Amino acid sequence: MSISAEAFFQAADEAIHRLKATQLPQIRKGGELLAEAVMSGGVIQVFGTGHSRAFAMEMAGRAGGLVPANAITEDVLFLNGIYPVEERKNPYLEREPQIAHQILAQYDIRPEDAFVIASNSGRNGSTVEMAAEVKRRGHKLVVITSMAHTSRVSSRHPSGRRLHEFADVVIDNCAPLGDALLEVEGHPLRVCAVSSITGALIAQGLTAEVVRRLLAAGQVPPVYISANVDGADAHNEALRARYGNRI
Repeated sequence: MSISAEAFFQAADEAIHRLKATQLPQIRKGGELLAEAVMSGGVIQVFGTGHSRAFAMEMAGRAGGLVPANAITEDVLFLNGIYPVEERKNPYLEREPQIAHQILAQYDIRPEDAFVIASNSGRNGSTVEMAAEVKRRGHKLVVITSMAHTSRVSSRHPSGRRLHEFADVVIDNCAPLGDALLEVEGHPLRVCAVSSITGALIAQGLTAEVVRRLLAAGQVPPVYISANVDGADAHNEALRARYGNRI
């Protein structure tokens, strides 16, 4: 296939079709689990390193999203002086298991919280250790990963386990090994990653399923209104006040 925007759109459409055809049951299961946490007064804690941080941003702190959703990020290590700012661009830091504990120590995590962890490969030490610690603490865990990728790579965690092996619910983002869709003719290369696209659909699908269950339980869903709509500030601040520094 020659490389073009049209070719990428076609390939991305095929990934989206696979997602819809195969993963809706898992998205519904994940939504049920997360809704139970919200109805219990919990927060949905969302974590991802590298480009998987986009998944956390898609679920937390945006218009039309759930107020009790918190993006956990490794950036907190630099903001709080745990690591020097120069280390922020270190591409290997996410491979270190110990940073999972250092990250969690910066947040107000409570027993009623549920976790979502996203990683295309599901292999890096920090991500796997985060999942392991989440389960040690007794939280429910939804994992978003590429099963095509993670099933073909080894773990970088001392346990030899990968992210999806800790999950209560696994959602396959339907991305290929290496994430990129289009082959570069004559070169051992691929371009145009798709996990951010399918990941965004999964994040919004989970949000929809949580809201559906809250409405079915007779609850008004705690949802952000765009800050660029008149009257939104008062609405959003009132909801944020319920959770304080937890979000």
